[in-house]
Amino acid sequence: MSLASSPLELVRVSYADLNSRQKETYNFHRTAARLVEYGYNSILLSDDWLGADFIAYHNDGQRFYRIQLKGRLTIDNKYVGRDLYIAFWDGDRLYIYPHDEMADRVDQAGHIVASASWREHRSYSWPSVPKWARQLLVNFEVFP
Repeated sequence: MSLASSPLELVRVSYADLNSRQKETYNFHRTAARLVEYGYNSILLSDDWLGADFIAYHNDGQRFYRIQLKGRLTIDNKYVGRDLYIAFWDGDRLYIYPHDEMADRVDQAGHIVASASWREHRSYSWPSVPKWARQLLVNFEVFP
């Protein structure tokens, strides 16, 4: 029997059952699929190059972004000054934000200044996006 006569087996995977590397690959392809509709080609990197998990470049040849994939809204001092964007999914919503700008916005919002993680390391992530942070993300949602 030739391969061509066999139907392609398609069984949806459970995201929760994936290991961390598989989740990163899954999120990359999901993100790349959304970005291609805006003219971006995405290249997954085999290692974090200058902090980026992947590169997204526009077909106009003018725009080029280094993007770090995260499982949730994240600010981390190790990304400051690296000209990185952070991409994360919140359900079916994709957000891609410039890390340093968002770090400044979060700092100015003042909601986490008492947190030891923020105060000592300027690092914080949220398991779900708080209502106040949604307002900061409004310009960074990538619509389908």
